Amino acid sequence: MERTHKNCQSCGMPLKRDAGGGGTNADGSKNQMYCSHCYQQGAFTLPDMSVEGMRQRVKGKLKEMGIPGFLGGFFTKGIPALERWKDR
Repeated sequence: MERTHKNCQSCGMPLKRDAGGGGTNADGSKNQMYCSHCYQQGAFTLPDMSVEGMRQRVKGKLKEMGIPGFLGGFFTKGIPALERWKDR
């Protein structure tokens, strides 16, 4: 059985803040590891994304939300340790 996580294991977003309620597996069931922005129908939405690319993407989204750059750096610091990136 799939472990449940508090944060998306690809981008780090708190799953409770995901308007989509989480990503979806190939069978349409909810995925407990990834958010709807990162994972849909059993696959990553950006399969060629690098860990550094994800950090930059998340920093950009945080900036759009009015979060200062230094905080964006702090919030994205842990992305390389998430499940999706661990073995890369």
